[in-house]
Amino acid sequence: MATHIEHELDEEIELQEPKKYKVLLLNDDYSTMEFVVEVLIRIFRKSQNEAAQITMQIHEQGKAVCGIYTHEIASTKVAQVKANARKAQYPLKAIMEEE
Repeated sequence: MATHIEHELDEEIELQEPKKYKVLLLNDDYSTMEFVVEVLIRIFRKSQNEAAQITMQIHEQGKAVCGIYTHEIASTKVAQVKANARKAQYPLKAIMEEE
């Protein structure tokens, strides 16, 4: 009898993927390209080449996606960018948007 109940429960459970969030860096007139590249390498684990490409996209288009994460990780990345920018005295800003 117990197996029958367990079987019924297994069928009723529907797993949902957690929502994903894009983390974007926004362009500003003061943060240096070198600093943005450094942030992309340290916080977002990008290669030197990827970081340079994303930095150019931010510069040319005003913003760029740096990664897609769960809510908790995305909000941590946004906070890390803010803390690093404040420490370096740059206004670099990261935002997160639901994918």
